[in-house]
Amino acid sequence: MASYHLSVKTIKRSAGRSATAAAAYRVGERIECQREGRVHDYTRKQGIEETFILTPKDAPDWATDRSRLWNEVEASETRRNSVTAREWELALPSEISAEDRSQITRDFAQELVSRYGVAVDVAIHAPHREGDQRNHHAHVLTSTRKLEAGGFTAKTRVLDSAKTGGVEIEQMRGLWAELQNRALERAGEVERVDHRSLEAQREAALERGDELTAEELDRDPELKLGPAANSMERRAKAVAERQGREYVPVTERGAVVHAARQARAAFREMRERLDIARETYGAEREAGQGRVSAGLAALRAATAKDRSGERDPEDFRERLARVVGRSKDQDDTPKPEGRNYARERLKEIMEKDAGRDGQSAVHKLDGHSEYDLGEDAGREARKPSVNERLKDVLNKPREKLEIENERDQEKEVEKDRDIDRDPGLSH
Repeated sequence: MASYHLSVKTIKRSAGRSATAAAAYRVGERIECQREGRVHDYTRKQGIEETFILTPKDAPDWATDRSRLWNEVEASETRRNSVTAREWELALPSEISAEDRSQITRDFAQELVSRYGVAVDVAIHAPHREGDQRNHHAHVLTSTRKLEAGGFTAKTRVLDSAKTGGVEIEQMRGLWAELQNRALERAGEVERVDHRSLEAQREAALERGDELTAEELDRDPELKLGPAANSMERRAKAVAERQGREYVPVTERGAVVHAARQARAAFREMRERLDIARETYGAEREAGQGRVSAGLAALRAATAKDRSGERDPEDFRERLARVVGRSKDQDDTPKPEGRNYARERLKEIMEKDAGRDGQSAVHKLDGHSEYDLGEDAGREARKPSVNERLKDVLNKPREKLEIENERDQEKEVEKDRDIDRDPGLSH
């Protein structure tokens, strides 16, 4: 699925870095740094799909020459601890075409030029051959000074200030999310990205009543692996794939990230199948089917894929029941002692009986409580099915159920006594 990433970094002389070296590495070219007297040659670097330079409309002609551009950047800074360049690192959606990835990156870069008056050098990179093949990304390197007709002038203090820098970056983060979502929509994709923090997204989900999404977002941000751990995990994945076995993380950070990703994947799968169940149930009800029949059809549709694969279908049924069980009760009728007795009995039956039929999902999908089912007439003299037992449970008052439970317990005691009694002895 599409994921959001935008980070802003600075190229500082105090860290031993230079704008000429940064530009040469990202675009895979050879640039001689006149200030340092060094040659940065990265012409053998692979995986670079596209590079281009954008400048303000009144910029001098030499600004389109990459070597001249970044040497002028270095010459405009005189302090030993100067910040010579700023890098915006962008994750590009793999779900869209290469042309669309190029276009949204160009649009973002053009906004940086228009907003701050800086020179922008862009390099779009393909995924690493040994890494995640969805990892398309772009490096957008900008000057920290405005570029005008006479060359580089004032610093872009709006991005450096503690009061305004965070606000500016947040606005650019929002723009990048908007550009991606437009491209995803044009490509016919349903996935969308969100630049906001997990907490902000969760609060928004709760405000609109989407408790499932809020629960999915109730997690910590994913741990960053770092270059060393990421390299080790990539090698471990490659070895596991060659040997035809399941990948097992080899670092602590890798294990944490892998577990978090698996958990999110499981939750997304449950959400997807719950949506399938809702759609199927609605279609069956519109076609004239009863609630129970429509519910069974919905559950079959939601678990059909599981039966065709290696995953145990019972596993999904249990997870689906837990998700539905945590949904907000739509029935305002007071329940004895504040408990939803019917739902508790229902969950118990679904967990213990191999013939689960999804009655809880039926109620939730239809917008009714557990007390709204009607009775079916004309049962044959046979052992009630799970479906019939469910309807009996859901329609009987709690007091009657408790009485019947007591009778059942007494019968079980009598049955146990009969089993323990030796027929060969007189009593």
